[in-house]
Amino acid sequence: MHVFAAIAGVVLILAVLLDAFETVVLPRRVQRHFRITAWFYRNTWSPWRKITSHIRSASRRENFLAYFGPLSLIFLLILWAMGLILGFALLQYGAGEHVQLSNEPITFGRLLYHSGETFFTLGYGDIVPTSPLSRVLAVMEAGMGFGFLGTVIGYLPTIYSSFSRRELQISLLDAHAGSPPTGAELLARLGNSPQQRLLDQVLRDWERSASEVLESHISYTPLVFFRSQHINQSWLGALTAILDATALVIAGVDELRTEQAQLTFAMARHAVVDLAQLVRAQFDPGFPDRLPAEQLAKVRESLSRRGLRLKEGPEFEEKLASLRAMYEPYAQALAQRLLITLPPWFHEPQPKDNWQAGPWDRLIQSKSLAELGQRAELRRRADEHF
Repeated sequence: MHVFAAIAGVVLILAVLLDAFETVVLPRRVQRHFRITAWFYRNTWSPWRKITSHIRSASRRENFLAYFGPLSLIFLLILWAMGLILGFALLQYGAGEHVQLSNEPITFGRLLYHSGETFFTLGYGDIVPTSPLSRVLAVMEAGMGFGFLGTVIGYLPTIYSSFSRRELQISLLDAHAGSPPTGAELLARLGNSPQQRLLDQVLRDWERSASEVLESHISYTPLVFFRSQHINQSWLGALTAILDATALVIAGVDELRTEQAQLTFAMARHAVVDLAQLVRAQFDPGFPDRLPAEQLAKVRESLSRRGLRLKEGPEFEEKLASLRAMYEPYAQALAQRLLITLPPWFHEPQPKDNWQAGPWDRLIQSKSLAELGQRAELRRRADEHF
């Protein structure tokens, strides 16, 4: 019985250490059938989604979803710590000899308590290991506790640094493509700039941003569940808007070159595909068409009014449909899995950008209108007087 407990303890400790190494240190996606982190997120995200479905207010629902990413990170670290404490308790139970100050019998529950105080280096001394092996195990566990705390201290700042870089680029897209961003709005605002420099620069920046999102979210899985600061923004919505815009440029927009659009499309599509696999998003052939024929006609008309002309004919439509098929199923599957709303191809009418909206705008506007009315009344009375 004690031998089996020791073997179970070794297996548990190695499993936790391997999972923590793969999640925190190893900078690549691990394709293994069972991982503690993957099991943890599968069994916590699903009930969280079910609770969210009972929240009717969109803002409250989004705020509730925003708690999952940071909380899951904290509970994942707690799960690792509990696994290590339990593993060392099993090892001590299977291979060690201990003495308690009150000479009471040593049970597994007391060894579990001893393992916890050793891991967190409390050092009460009420339970003392007496055999050489149990003392070695106690020293190893105390050292591992220090290492675990160091990992936590180094892990959290790295996570939030990657999150900040991601949100910075999403915020910059606000003035370029609207809130939420759309591909058609991005082209309408930047497609007429002299020599296409501004549009290409934004697409070049997003080529790099898409690669950073791919690298950081694969290296640090909890980032996938971190929500953006505004409820009408998301990393997936921004990537989808960029893919929509580049797909239109590649399919054919008069007087717009396609070189940079092709590079950005490739990188953004790579990110969406790999991240869909990371969260095990499921393809659904019943996903609604994001751009039916009548919607495409409206996009064409909207861009035409603002000085951009999409190419005509079946060749353009076939090329656009082929490009959309390369990324839309993955984006829609990700959106369904993460409860993120994908942006449309364009807004009708165009809502205010986030930078244009403020909590005092209505009061300031009403005050300004009142002042204008008072001035007009004073001028009218002055005219009547003279």
